[in-house]
Amino acid sequence: MDLETFRDYCLTKTDATEGAPFGQDTLVFKVAGKMFALASLDDIPPRVNLKCDPERALDLRDRYEEVQPGYHMNKKHWNTVVLSEKIPDPELRAMIDHSYDLVAPRAKRK
Repeated sequence: MDLETFRDYCLTKTDATEGAPFGQDTLVFKVAGKMFALASLDDIPPRVNLKCDPERALDLRDRYEEVQPGYHMNKKHWNTVVLSEKIPDPELRAMIDHSYDLVAPRAKRK
């Protein structure tokens, strides 16, 4: 998955918004004012941060070397994911969905 596809998919989530509160080099995706994804625009290959249940975070880190503890984030609850072909797109979409579901208000979830 490339960065543009990542961005487009994040914005398909109900009530998702995009901003750059940390500067023009980082996109932040929120729902109900809470972050569920961040994307660095400067990194090559692209890197994104996604919120994650702690047990699932450890599992993903064990399965993929491209999934690491969250850079500049709470490493227990966030993963940094290198966008590459090594992680299948359906798995990346599932990671985005999981992150969104952790922060979306219950009434807004599909």
